[in-house]
Parts: sequence; C-alpha cells; structure tokens
Amino acid sequence: MSGLRDQLTYGAYAAGWGAVKKLPEPVAVRLGRTIADLTWKRRGKGVLRLESNYARVLPDASPERLAELSRAGMRSYLRYWMESFRLPAWSKERIRSGFEPKDLHHLTEGLAAGKGVILALPHLGNWDLAGAWVTTRLETPFTTVAERLKPEKLYDRFVAYREGLGMEVLPHSGGTAFGTLARRLRDGGLVCLVAERDLSASGVEVSFFGDTTRMPAGPALLAQQTGALLLPVTLWYDDSPVMRGRVHPPVDVPESGTRAEKTSVMTQALADAFATGIADHPEDWHMLQRLWLADLEPRPGTTAAEPIPGPSGGARPSGAARDDEQVRPGERP
Repeated sequence: MSGLRDQLTYGAYAAGWGAVKKLPEPVAVRLGRTIADLTWKRRGKGVLRLESNYARVLPDASPERLAELSRAGMRSYLRYWMESFRLPAWSKERIRSGFEPKDLHHLTEGLAAGKGVILALPHLGNWDLAGAWVTTRLETPFTTVAERLKPEKLYDRFVAYREGLGMEVLPHSGGTAFGTLARRLRDGGLVCLVAERDLSASGVEVSFFGDTTRMPAGPALLAQQTGALLLPVTLWYDDSPVMRGRVHPPVDVPESGTRAEKTSVMTQALADAFATGIADHPEDWHMLQRLWLADLEPRPGTTAAEPIPGPSGGARPSGAARDDEQVRPGERP
C-alpha cells in the first residue's frame, strides 16, 4: 500500500512539472485558481487547518472573514505551485522581473562585508522564486538544506529542481549539514533556510501570535558560531504578476547570556519579524499543518505536551516530511 501511495504521489508531482510548465501563463494562472477554489469548497483537513491557523493571526475575525481568507490563501498556495512547476522554463529576464524586494541593502551590504549572510524565511509567498531571483539577479549562489522526502524519487526530483535554479541543496540527514553551512558562511557565502516550523525535541519555544510554538535553533546557532549576519525575510503577493518581499534588519547576537539564552532571544526576534509579515499578508502564509504546541496531537506513548521527535535545524524545505512521514499531493515540499 505504501509503495502504491508513493507512486501516486510521485506521479502527481511529475504530471504537474511536465504539463503545467508548458501552458501559457494566463492559462496556468486560471488553472491554479480553479483548482484552489475546488479544493477550498471541499473543506478538507488542509483548508480547515489553514482557517484555524488564520484564526490565531486574526483572533477577532468572523467565520465569514476566515472563510474568505482561506479561499484567498488557497489561491495563493496554488499560485506558488503553478509558479514552481513553471520556474524551470522561465527565462532569466522573467525571473528577474518576477520579484521586487524592499530593503535589499541589508543583504547586499552584508554580502559585501564578507562575513556571510543567513536569510531566514517563513512559508510566505514563493521562496523558490525568491531564491531563483537571488541567483539570477544578484548572481549570488546560496546553500540550503532539504529534509529527505518520501518517496525517494520525489526528494531527488526536488533537489534536482532547486539545483537547476542555482541552489546548493544539502541533505539534512547524516548530521553534516550544519558543519557545511558553517563553512559556507565563514567563506562569506549565503545560506537560506525556511525557519518558522520545527516541532522537534530541540526546537526553541517562542511566543507567536499569543501562543507557544517551536522554531528551529539552526539560524541563531549558525550566526553565533560563524559571525554571519542573520536577516529575516518576508514575502507576499499582490494583484500583479510580481511577488513582493522585504529584507528585515539584522537579528543581532546578544552581548551576554549563555548560548541557549542567546539562541532563545534571537529565535524570538525571528518569530516577531515573521509575525509582522504574516499579519500584513495572512493569505500568503501557506501553513496547512499544525504549528502551535496546543494544536499538536500526541502520538502513542506520548502526552499532548510532548513534542514530535525529529531532527533539528529548521532546514526542512517548506512543509516537507521527515523520514517517517509521507508527502501527499497538495502538501508543499
């Protein structure tokens, strides 16, 4: 049964890559919106979880407002997928014109200083497009980390896809990713990590929209260990074909405190920066999974307060599964 499910999952993604990238862009946009609306009308678990997460962002929103927001959120989510399937076929000029970030000087000045830069992002907008823009417009390669997906062929395909956009992709498993990232930063390089969801035992507890969740320690630890600049980034869509973004001011390493205390302060600062971008553009936050500790379902033999075991570091690509999980069509790797 697992083998059949793996084949169906891989087949769904392969079909998307093969067919969608050949469509004219207006057709792909309409197709994405149609799929989003049909999915939203089904009111499945993903849509309901999205609404539940939005309710934490906007606690005073009416049920009607949350339903309206989740519909916009699904349209944004499918826009991500349509763009991602088509990115390998985009020209360099299309990529360059597809993203307009604000306050880019934080990044360019950081790179010019030669100390390395860490970009930390939540699941907002399309981080693959932002990454392709960095490698194409700024002509700056960067390194990221991918948790191994199931089926294995899907993981290999996502790695090849991102490497084709100019990214160096490291496997999270094996325990070598952190050391490689640190070396890249010490050489003055750029590291990009999706970093607002880490439900492992070593995640850092933070306050996020008034409740507690865990976020990865990796970005803060890398900044402390290497002296690299840590920059939060938020992304969003508007009504145009162009994605927008903002590079936030650096998260500084505290002058005093233990390593754990510094990591906690820095991770909370990342959470606060992410929250500003999500609050401004909640419909572009593609969080269809449980995030807050109070929402987690205990596994057999655990209590509701215990975390789901898993690797730390926060380098898992958007929504990706751990080795004991499956990626299903509709989830965002």
